[in-house]
Amino acid sequence: MFRFANPIYLYLLLLIPVFTALYVFLRWRMKKQLRLFGDPRLLAHLMPDVSAMRNHVKFALMMTALGLIAVIMARPQFGTRNEEVKRSGIEVMIACDVSNSMLCRDVIPSRLDKSKMIVSKLIEQFDQDKMGLVAFAGSAITLLPMTSDYVSAKMFLDQLNPATIPVQGTNMAEAIQRSVAGFSEKTKVGRALILITDAEDHEAGAVEAAKEARKAGIQIFVLSVGTASGGPIPMGGGTYKKDLSGNVVTTKLNEQVGKEIAKAGNGMYIHVDQNNQAQRILETEISKMQKEDISMAMYSDYDEQFVAVAILLLLVLIAECCITEKRNPIFRKITLFKRR
Repeated sequence: MFRFANPIYLYLLLLIPVFTALYVFLRWRMKKQLRLFGDPRLLAHLMPDVSAMRNHVKFALMMTALGLIAVIMARPQFGTRNEEVKRSGIEVMIACDVSNSMLCRDVIPSRLDKSKMIVSKLIEQFDQDKMGLVAFAGSAITLLPMTSDYVSAKMFLDQLNPATIPVQGTNMAEAIQRSVAGFSEKTKVGRALILITDAEDHEAGAVEAAKEARKAGIQIFVLSVGTASGGPIPMGGGTYKKDLSGNVVTTKLNEQVGKEIAKAGNGMYIHVDQNNQAQRILETEISKMQKEDISMAMYSDYDEQFVAVAILLLLVLIAECCITEKRNPIFRKITLFKRR
């Protein structure tokens, strides 16, 4: 298949008929002026080394060169070029808690927004790694399967909110199980599950699920978001969540559960506060994990053909330079262009 990568430069070819018309006009005016001096046939005998055909050929070569320059700038491409690409990295699955308690602002701007900021900066550090995204509250769903498409990962991350999961709660056991199911079957590559939660109002079975993940060779890093003193849960319109008695509900960070999950998952418990220390710790630990060829892809691209056109352009320019307006004395006996 043939194409031009930058076809807009082909508009330069429109200059050729413009220059041709100008050249014809100038030659016509020159002949008209010569007739004022005498008979053109007599003048031709007075100028034996001058040949109009040489000028025509030189002009044609220059227009050809202009056309070739336009073609080169348009980048002609033909066929495809196959290239084998290998990625060496780790697999990371991120499970983010989107329950209502994550809206608490005991961590600025909120627990959920702070979590998304950390994950977004972590994604920016990924280069050869694969990642997936799971959202959970009372249940868990896989938003993004394991992929190297970091643009899509950020897009799904930005859209995370409590409405993502209609069932409220903090079912970390299901989040861990769904995340584990998202990893590949490779055993030598480093595999990490980053569990981001405040662990408040949690379901049972999370520690057992973490132990099963450990058996599968997956390390669990728990990012615990919130404070021990906690805070109210915004419900919109300046109101806060209340209990059946009409009292404002205060949500507090449950560090103990987070530490137990991290220990059972052979990982690390990291408390997220107002500074960026948690992010730096997480990046350091992730960088220590074993990397392996985790994907192999064949990328097809068009093969550039400008070199062949450039060689042809060079030959045309050399030919134009070799043809002089007057006959070369060395080749006087060789007649290539008739005099007019």
